[in-house]
Amino acid sequence: MSYPDNEFNLPPVINRSDGKPRRVGFELEFSGISLDQAAEALQSVVGGELQADSAAERVIKTDSGGKFIIELDWAYLKQKASGSERGEEAKEWLEPLSKVAALLVPVEVVCPPISILDLSKLTPMVDALRDAGAVGTEESFIAAYGVHINAEIPRLNGDVLFSYLRAFALLQWWLVDEHEVDATRKVSPYVDLYPEAYLIQVLSKSESSIDEIFSDYLEYNASRNRALDLLPMLAEIDAGRVRAVVDDPKIKARPTFHYRLPNCQIERSDWSLSGPWNTWCVVEQLAARKNDMNSLSEKFLAACRPILGVGRSDWVRFIDQWLKDRALV
Repeated sequence: MSYPDNEFNLPPVINRSDGKPRRVGFELEFSGISLDQAAEALQSVVGGELQADSAAERVIKTDSGGKFIIELDWAYLKQKASGSERGEEAKEWLEPLSKVAALLVPVEVVCPPISILDLSKLTPMVDALRDAGAVGTEESFIAAYGVHINAEIPRLNGDVLFSYLRAFALLQWWLVDEHEVDATRKVSPYVDLYPEAYLIQVLSKSESSIDEIFSDYLEYNASRNRALDLLPMLAEIDAGRVRAVVDDPKIKARPTFHYRLPNCQIERSDWSLSGPWNTWCVVEQLAARKNDMNSLSEKFLAACRPILGVGRSDWVRFIDQWLKDRALV
């Protein structure tokens, strides 16, 4: 997919329940440049104070209070680098290991949450990383580089959460095609889709309580490796209930959707974060159209055949035309 401009669409619901604009955090995975080169490129556009927290991580603290984290996405190295071995002997082997790791594992930039009204401010960051030599998904045969979008939920309650869940359930197959998800990422476990049995469970209801959302989600999706990972959101509501089923320290409680499907095509001059964001906004738009979701859910369930289930390609063609007819894409 080509993204000819840097315009970020606004979703139907801009503000949180407290009246303040919702915030969005982005995470970008790429290679081609070192940890220090990435940090220098980033600091050149965001300013702030650059700190070397460890051999595997750099932190930029900006004047606005936001913190950008640049890290090697390799759990073993990060654990060793941040552990108790901080002497000269540790530094002697950690620094070279960090440089070697940069050739094999992605560098990840974790952006601080930014107002949904200010997303275009991230475009110079992408341009600077590209100019420094960053390359993304298409340049790697071994790593599933992607972009993660962490959008705040407008209101943390069952009705709103379930509306997003229904919208994504209806769109998830279409989203894979719309993002043109790279083959390397499709076969990786990191962006697994919800199983069809879970889609049917969700779309068989027009409303759901928080308790039902928890029960159904944890039964079918007891893993962080989902294209739309709801575990951070559920942990924000009840961390104990989540960790009783998925005891993973990487689950960070926060009132955001963790959307992991888009590729990172940072090396392309016609690519920006607006492309992945605008595709996510289709979920936002559908989530605000309850009557349409009711109708589409009925059509999805009616298309379910014994044993064979719902024909994926047929459903994608139907949804694509439906969205175009309503000017949602």
